[in-house]
Amino acid sequence: MKTVYLTLTFLICISTILTGNAQNFDQSTKVFSAGIGIGSSLGGFDYSSQIPAISLMYEQGVAEAGEVGIISIGGYVGYKSFSYETNSGTIQSKSKWNYTIIGVRGALHFTQIQNEKLDLYAGLMASYNLLNYSYEDNSGFDTGNSGNFGNTAGLTIFGGARYYFNPNLAVFGELGYGVAFLNVGLAVKL
Repeated sequence: MKTVYLTLTFLICISTILTGNAQNFDQSTKVFSAGIGIGSSLGGFDYSSQIPAISLMYEQGVAEAGEVGIISIGGYVGYKSFSYETNSGTIQSKSKWNYTIIGVRGALHFTQIQNEKLDLYAGLMASYNLLNYSYEDNSGFDTGNSGNFGNTAGLTIFGGARYYFNPNLAVFGELGYGVAFLNVGLAVKL
C-alpha cells in the first residue's frame, strides 16, 4: 500500500514538473504548514485508541544557494498519542504514550524547477523527542512507571513538495522522520 502511494506521488510530481515556467519560493517567502502524519515508528503494537500524528511547521527563505535554489530555516512541532488497554481477570489497565517532537529545520528549495505552482525541497532537522508515559489500573497498586522518559535528540533528513493551487495556498507532502514518515496537509504563504 505504501508503495502505491509513493509511486502515485512520484508520478504526480514528475507530470507537474514538466509544465509551467517559474519557481514559487524565494528569499522573502514565509510559509506556515499544518499536516497529518501517515505511518510512524512510534509504537509497535495494536492500539486500543490513538490520535493521528499532527505537525505544525514554519519556515522562511534566508539566502540564495547560487543557481541551485533558496535556503530556508524554520521550526517544527509534531504530536502523536496512543493508548493500550488490557483486561486480565478483575484487573483493568491502561497505558498511554504521548510523543512530542520539537525541531529546527533547514531546507534547500530547488529553483530550477520550471513550474510556478510547485515548490520542491529537501533538508535536515535537528530535534528533541519528548515521551510522556502513563499507566493506571483499578488495583490501586502504583508501579511508578509514569512520567517523562525516553527523551532523545535526533537528526533527520526530509524531502517534500508543495503544490500551490492559488498564490498563497498549497497542499504538501513530505517524506522523512518526524512524528510520521509521510506528512500531508495544507501550507499558507504569509
